[in-house]
Amino acid sequence: MFTVEQIKAAHSKVKSGADFPAYIKEIKSLGVTHYEAYVADGHIDYHGGNDYTAKVPAKYDSFVITDTVKSEEFKAALIAHQQGKTDFLTFIKMCAAVGIEKWAICMNKMTCTYYDKKGNEILVEEIPQ
Repeated sequence: MFTVEQIKAAHSKVKSGADFPAYIKEIKSLGVTHYEAYVADGHIDYHGGNDYTAKVPAKYDSFVITDTVKSEEFKAALIAHQQGKTDFLTFIKMCAAVGIEKWAICMNKMTCTYYDKKGNEILVEEIPQ
């Protein structure tokens, strides 16, 4: 199974949202089936077959996630990030400010779903292949 070190090595190649599809392809090849990334502190839970989980600890000091979701503002900032106009930390700060608590990646469906603090789906995107 994959290790936290392998995940970190793959993630180190991501400089902007434009690099995300290649990252997904690489970790999928390692055996990752899905994962959840938490905006508040950056910890990520990666899952594989046979109930395997690799946990990447918090990456930064915690951000407060606002209670009010600003979905249109989020969508605009997400597009900018995917075009490589913002770095990851800028994207995370924006997510917190507009009420995004986490996102979940499903490798089988090749989707990325963004959630608010109540667990509501805010946006579901297909990941380019």
